[in-house]
Amino acid sequence: MRHSFGLIVTVGALLAAAPSHAQTFDPRYPVCMHVYSGASGGGGEWYDCSFTSLPQCHATAAGRAASCDLNPYYPVNAPPPRWHHKRSG
Repeated sequence: MRHSFGLIVTVGALLAAAPSHAQTFDPRYPVCMHVYSGASGGGGEWYDCSFTSLPQCHATAAGRAASCDLNPYYPVNAPPPRWHHKRSG
């Protein structure tokens, strides 16, 4: 009986815990758009990190409550990927 109560309390605590959020910044893209939806848009704000340049992000953000920022998790000094050619043999 004591173990059943402990199990129920543990499961209840796990179900009541707040859900975790996914990673906010996608490290594959150098520019992120920070979108503010405010009270009339349902509340909250989010980042859309799917832009390859600031002008591209600014064009998408035009007319919206949004700003464009450099992605702090984009690996600026990372070496470019090396392309391997397959040898036909």
